[in-house]
Amino acid sequence: MKGSTGRRPKPTAVRRIEGNRGKRAWNHDEPQPPDAIPRCPQHLAPVAKTEWRRVAHTLHKMGVLTTIDRAALAAYCQCYAKWVEAEQKMKETPALLKTPSGYVQQSPWVAIANKQLELMGRYMTELGMTPASRSRVTTEDSRMQVPEITFTTIYEGDPVADFKKRLETIASRMEPKQ
Repeated sequence: MKGSTGRRPKPTAVRRIEGNRGKRAWNHDEPQPPDAIPRCPQHLAPVAKTEWRRVAHTLHKMGVLTTIDRAALAAYCQCYAKWVEAEQKMKETPALLKTPSGYVQQSPWVAIANKQLELMGRYMTELGMTPASRSRVTTEDSRMQVPEITFTTIYEGDPVADFKKRLETIASRMEPKQ
């Protein structure tokens, strides 16, 4: 089957953000998802919904999250909720348990927490939520650019007349004294 080996192709949007270092042609026919914040799925756990509300707007402002990315963010949030639950259970139970046959084994909550952290890390990398993944991405999106600040001085009275007076004062100081 053609294309089944090697690296997965990067989406064109990611290649544009990263700068197309390989200088390969863009896919000009790639579909563009609507630029909107996806709704939080109702099936998420309460902790997952809280995490969704914490990160969704920020990711959208960064230009990373669109409506099509809903499942990826939902999966990250569910992993986060399961990780939090496992961490809470680890506080309540010992890290090592004795089996009925007398062997000592690791608490299953440790394995669950570790697995959820691993999955969260993968989703965080895909969504640009880690410092390392953000450092590899630059964006030309105007939403991320720092707004230009302009200062305006407001004069009372006639600013042109005030300016002329100051110039005359400076000129009179510069005239040679006899």
